[in-house]
Amino acid sequence: MRHHKAGRKLGRQSSHRVSMFRNMVTSFFDDERIETTDAKAKELRKLAEKMITLGKQGSLHARRHALAVIKDRKVVKKLFEDIAPRFQERQGGYTRIFKAGYRPGDGALLSVIELTSKPPPAKKEKAKTKQKASRPKSASKKKESSKTSPAKGEKKEKLSRKKGPEEAEKTK
Repeated sequence: MRHHKAGRKLGRQSSHRVSMFRNMVTSFFDDERIETTDAKAKELRKLAEKMITLGKQGSLHARRHALAVIKDRKVVKKLFEDIAPRFQERQGGYTRIFKAGYRPGDGALLSVIELTSKPPPAKKEKAKTKQKASRPKSASKKKESSKTSPAKGEKKEKLSRKKGPEEAEKTK
């Protein structure tokens, strides 16, 4: 059983896995968006969110902890001065993961992980639907009445087709 054994091994030894994630988190904060496999993105999210939390603290102690993981001083400076202040009001959820399809070579599921500096586009669409619902009722009734009148005419035509040509002339 795997009780109390969190994290994915990803088919690598621990030293390789640690150095890979150090490189990935450095690239992630440098570009603010990277494409990788789905399992690596989910593991990277844990490390990246811890680093942003350190950046929000802003102390020298936190900076030294970040430097233990991120080996590039320029990226740590960017994390503490640019990235962390963007998330000062947020209590978590600094990253989001999108599925990006499958890799052609081996069919691995690819994902894009990026920082959530702006609200996701789905929230904007919900706001637009609320505006549509608050239209005046008179405008919606006009549209409905124009839609129902041709439908009645179509029903009459269908009835005349069923009766035959001679009976349709009699009803007109």
